[in-house]
Amino acid sequence: MLEKDVTCDLHLSEDDSDTIAYAVLNLRGDHFEAVGKARRNPTDPPMPVIGEELAIARALQKLTVEVMEAAQSKVELFLVS
Repeated sequence: MLEKDVTCDLHLSEDDSDTIAYAVLNLRGDHFEAVGKARRNPTDPPMPVIGEELAIARALQKLTVEVMEAAQSKVELFLVS
């Protein structure tokens, strides 16, 4: 059995109304990056954890699409060869 740890780095940037999450994944020479954003409605009370969770989830969702597309491209190349 082969086991491997893969790390996804997340960086958060926040101000009073916006939270931005940057997700980076390096996997066997492939580099993936995605950004997720959340904006607090000015009438809502400040609850930073909600903005963080939304921004991270959106970044990871975009990262998922990128990784799936890369895998699909590799499958298609393999089937053509």
